[in-house]
Amino acid sequence: MRTIIRATGRFVPDRLITNQQLTQWMDTSEEWIEQRTGIQQRYWIPAAGGVGASDLALAASQTALQRAGWTAADIDLIIFATLSPDLFFPGSGCLLQHKLGLESTPALDIRQQCTGFLYGLETADAMIRSGVYQRILLVGAEVHSTGLDVTSRGRDVAVIFGDGAAAVCLEATSKDDAGVLASALHADGSLARSLMTEAPASSENPRIDEAMLAAGRHYPYMDGRNIFKTAVRRLPLVTREVLEKCGIGLAAVDLFIPHQANMRINQAFAKALNLPDSKVFHNIQRYGNTTAASIPLALDEALEMGIIGAGSTVIFIGLGAGVTWGAVAYRFPDEGIGSHRR
Repeated sequence: MRTIIRATGRFVPDRLITNQQLTQWMDTSEEWIEQRTGIQQRYWIPAAGGVGASDLALAASQTALQRAGWTAADIDLIIFATLSPDLFFPGSGCLLQHKLGLESTPALDIRQQCTGFLYGLETADAMIRSGVYQRILLVGAEVHSTGLDVTSRGRDVAVIFGDGAAAVCLEATSKDDAGVLASALHADGSLARSLMTEAPASSENPRIDEAMLAAGRHYPYMDGRNIFKTAVRRLPLVTREVLEKCGIGLAAVDLFIPHQANMRINQAFAKALNLPDSKVFHNIQRYGNTTAASIPLALDEALEMGIIGAGSTVIFIGLGAGVTWGAVAYRFPDEGIGSHRR
């Protein structure tokens, strides 16, 4: 038994934020942002708020379900990956379950941040291979914009992130030449404070107070240099690891879909493996870093553009907070995937 992607879907809010707009709120420039990250624009929820990760996830899931020919009742399990849940608790998976009109379908939330899709895909694959579930909805969704310090103090992080969601419908197949071929996941908690949001924190009493707010400890912090160096070193290694696991070479891969954290990281990854530009997918310039939504959003767009399709072999790769990193090798079945006409 293997796991195949039956269909995908994505959703981003309507509010387009360009680099030029960010220059009105912080001391930066369009050129500085693009040269440093490759990002030209991103989408944020309405300034008034009122939209959570589960709302974006619902729209993406509805598209994926329609393309798969599923109803919500066909879902055996929801796996929801996010670092920006609607509520501190419970998880957004339960909120999405309710919004889909379901009453008892189990929902599992995972907090692997930028590698949420990779960890979620391996988890779903293990459950499907074991026969516990037949059809799983895997979602990555983020609302970063309401948690960013959109001032000069927070510019190093604030310019990077966008809001968005993407969903994939996963199901069991008896085919032995398609689906999830292999995966490799890793973590190194010694680097946890290189990329984090510190507060609210259960180790503090109270979990958040005025002093924390004044110090900006409730905003994300990133040691960009350390994360960059770690990603450039780890991503080529884990790619070779997963290729060795499934017994295929670099040349057999039709497309590499990396987490869209930084264009420069992905370019360094391609250079390290001597990959042509056409083999590495980039859309960070249009969406920014959407964390758990990043890889499935890129997958959905690549399918829509016709870059990959029936029979294609792809590698999903990413590194993020934790620090966690990993790769998944996947081959599309010969009959392809649900319609991607929009």
